[in-house]
Amino acid sequence: MQLDHYVHTLGYHLKQKYQTRVRKLSIDAQFTCPNRDGSIGRGGCTFCNVDSFAKPQGQIPIAQQMLERQGELKHKNISYLAYFQAYTNTYAETEVLQRLYDEALQEPNVLGLCVGTRPDCVRDEVLLLLAQYQSQGKEVWLELGLQSSSDLTLKRINRGHDFAAYRATVRRAHDFGLKVCTHLILGLPGESSDDYMRSLNDVLEIGVEGLKLHPLHVVQGSSMAKAWQAGRLDVLGIDDYVAQAVRLIQHTPPEVIFHRVSALAQKPMLLAPDWCSDRWLALTQIAKLLSEQGGQGIALQKEWQKLEQLTAIAV
Repeated sequence: MQLDHYVHTLGYHLKQKYQTRVRKLSIDAQFTCPNRDGSIGRGGCTFCNVDSFAKPQGQIPIAQQMLERQGELKHKNISYLAYFQAYTNTYAETEVLQRLYDEALQEPNVLGLCVGTRPDCVRDEVLLLLAQYQSQGKEVWLELGLQSSSDLTLKRINRGHDFAAYRATVRRAHDFGLKVCTHLILGLPGESSDDYMRSLNDVLEIGVEGLKLHPLHVVQGSSMAKAWQAGRLDVLGIDDYVAQAVRLIQHTPPEVIFHRVSALAQKPMLLAPDWCSDRWLALTQIAKLLSEQGGQGIALQKEWQKLEQLTAIAV
């Protein structure tokens, strides 16, 4: 069952645009984070341990990392986006960033960049640099880790920024003509389905070109690991996560591109939930439920139809 039959996925979007399969190649460029090095805090976000989703690369050159990633992919003879993923990939001097980004873009069959970062670490000089790559015909995405639009939640997870920082950065990125992909986590402590929907609506109201949905997963080395091991933290079961993800997808306009609707974490780093170690389990169930209930944007379509009927009755 193909997810892109029901969701506007990044893979489908890029294949239509470039007439070839395009995959992301994850890069660890040895960035740190202001929420870990003491600039604004130490210890990072309470859920954070990047080794759960990206293998530690040490000082391995970017070209070698990309070559290794290509070797892991099932499909060959395809194009790529260089995905600067680990930690905060705009947290350096602009000259350093340009050198790293240029190094990735020089690799064969690399069409562009995805740059993962925090909303409070994106200077105008960096936005200008990314915009220059885009003006050269490169595919460029600025990926912002928001996780929740609730300032209470952001404080609870030690995020180190508020929703206002996200709002300001998205508006500046759009002023430079850049596309933004926003990350949201479902299952954060203290949040419910209403909070997930509120975060989605807040993000959509500001304007966004892409979304990533993640289930909260507990990994070794994180602050949440201690709470989970002590029985003070619950995580979403797969049925709950699938239902919530489907609901958000159905309330998302069809033109918004989903870069991800679930997430993978590797054992033994992953502590909970176990289903996050299976790449396809949640994806298959999400596609199945969407096929039964309607795909991306269907809830918005029904709301518009209901509004039109009420308007017609009033007239």
